[in-house]
Amino acid sequence: MMDYRLFGSNPLGHHLVNLLLHIANTLLLLLIFARMTGSMWKSAFVAALFAVHPLHVESVAWVAERKDVLSTLFFMLTILAYLRYAAKPGAVRYLPVMGLFALGLMAKPMLVTLPFVLLLLDYWPLDRIRLGWRLIWEKLPLIVMAGGSSVLTYLAQKTGGAVSGFEAVQLGVRVSNGVVSYASYFLKMIWPRNLAAAYPHPGDSLSSLAVAGALILLSALTYAAIRESRRRPYLLFGWLWFIGTLVPVIGLVQVGSQAMADRYTYIPLIGLFIAAVWFIGEGRKGERTIAGGGLAVVLALALVTWVQVGYWRDSVTLFKHAIAVTRDNYIAHNSLGSAYAELGKAEDALEEYRQAVNINPNYTPARSNLASQLQKAGRLDEAAEISRQASKMNPQSAETHYNTGLVLHQSGDLDGAVREYQEAIRIRPDFPAAHNNLALVYYFKGDYADAWKEVYLCRSQGGTPHPGFLQALAEKMPDPGH
Repeated sequence: MMDYRLFGSNPLGHHLVNLLLHIANTLLLLLIFARMTGSMWKSAFVAALFAVHPLHVESVAWVAERKDVLSTLFFMLTILAYLRYAAKPGAVRYLPVMGLFALGLMAKPMLVTLPFVLLLLDYWPLDRIRLGWRLIWEKLPLIVMAGGSSVLTYLAQKTGGAVSGFEAVQLGVRVSNGVVSYASYFLKMIWPRNLAAAYPHPGDSLSSLAVAGALILLSALTYAAIRESRRRPYLLFGWLWFIGTLVPVIGLVQVGSQAMADRYTYIPLIGLFIAAVWFIGEGRKGERTIAGGGLAVVLALALVTWVQVGYWRDSVTLFKHAIAVTRDNYIAHNSLGSAYAELGKAEDALEEYRQAVNINPNYTPARSNLASQLQKAGRLDEAAEISRQASKMNPQSAETHYNTGLVLHQSGDLDGAVREYQEAIRIRPDFPAAHNNLALVYYFKGDYADAWKEVYLCRSQGGTPHPGFLQALAEKMPDPGH
């Protein structure tokens, strides 16, 4: 809201704030690890990798991902407050830790793993592990906060229809995709190519060979980190940071239709950067390696990042690129269709929506968009049939039933529209737009009493029926409220 007050709809200001937050996070990361380890060169290299890595483009260049850079700011500030507490434990010093953590959770619930990260810091480099169970007890308030945030987030996503049940995505499929995604994130960190704004979920199409290969890679890295943990504790620290902070978004609880996302790596990659830099930087030769080769690596990554940022200039460029570097990307086709629709390119939009539906017939957003585009083109019968199919394929989506009701309403199937709007309201009772449109359908059917009832329900949920409609309804039947 503050951004909009300052910049309006000019994107420059919004991007600038995201960039400033990213710079602040980079400097805080440098400060935190230089303070904990006493190694400025290594900490600077880690911060530089964090600053310019191409996987972080999405979190900074996409304005709507403000929650990534903002939550990470509070993530870093919470760690700073924790360092102060760890140096001299006490209730007064613990309160800022809780307050900053709460702000981070409100910015993005992915920060639920922060208590785990603090435990890792106790292991290395703070070396507080000798305190044993006290480390768990002192973090109980943070764990409770994280648990509460997790429950609220799950309920909110489920109410919005974003959480897929096990009947839609089976547990085995989720685990397989999670294993492959971990390996993919690791490999993209080393070689960041074919980065896309959307990676569609593969469902049960992942090959056994891909899953087995990913599992072997992860097992080998885990074994190496554990085996070297006595001599090189930073390896286990960095690996567990990476594995642990990705847990909320690895797909065990499937939210949305993506398999993975570049933005999910904003915090997790820090762990891999630390493990790699501290390993390379061992001894005097290592420091020279960092000083000499580090600049070349950072410049190379910065060049790739500059290219990747270019794809975010507009939606058509962004999703065309996603289609080019991925296979059967129905999400990108659907999004490209929406971009064309906004530009008034109706035929191009229809083609992209059809592509998305052909690739994944069960992807209801594409079906709904296709129906809507056909409706605008006046092809009402075709639009109505596609809408009905979308409702059958996704019976628990209030939005899908609502969109189907819109199409049926315009096509003249008022009884069908009533059924769809009622079903949308049954799934999501606090749906003012559905109540408003149901009132309109009742008006056209001559059911004026029911129309007034829906008007009141719409108003009670914050909706605002059109004054012209209310006047027309009052002429047919006086407002029962009077």
